[in-house]
Amino acid sequence: MGLTYADIELISGDDLVLFARGYLEEDGIKRVQTNALVDSGAYMLAVNERIKQQLNLRKLDEQVAELADGQLVKLEIVGPVEIRFKNRRAILDAMVVPGEAEVLLGAIPLESLDVIIDPVQQQLVVNPDSPDIAKKSLK
Repeated sequence: MGLTYADIELISGDDLVLFARGYLEEDGIKRVQTNALVDSGAYMLAVNERIKQQLNLRKLDEQVAELADGQLVKLEIVGPVEIRFKNRRAILDAMVVPGEAEVLLGAIPLESLDVIIDPVQQQLVVNPDSPDIAKKSLK
C-alpha cells in the first residue's frame, strides 16, 4: 500500500476574522494551496516554516512531538489555520516542523473535516455517509 496525498488549501484564520469584520479585503487573505501527506497515524496538522511565514501564523504554544524515527522534539504550535478540502472546512492549530518538510494531515483534521482515506484508490474522499455536509459526533 502506498502513501496518500490530498490537495488542500490552508488559510490564515486571523485574516478570515479581519475580513469578516471589514478590516481586510478578500484579496488580502493569505492562503496556500498544497499537497499534503494524509496520515491517520499522526495526530495534528503539521506545516513547515515556509507555510507558517506565508500565512503569518501566530505562535500559540510549544509542545513535544514524537517523530517517525522516535526522536522527541519541541515544536511550535501556531494558528488558527483553516483547512479546506472539497466541500469541507475546519479551523485548527498546527505544529511547525523544521525546514521544507511536507504538510501532514493527521487524525484530528481528518475527523474535523469528516473525510476518509480510500485505501483502494489511495486518495482522500469526503465521507460517503455524509456527502453534502460534515457530520460530527457529540457523544
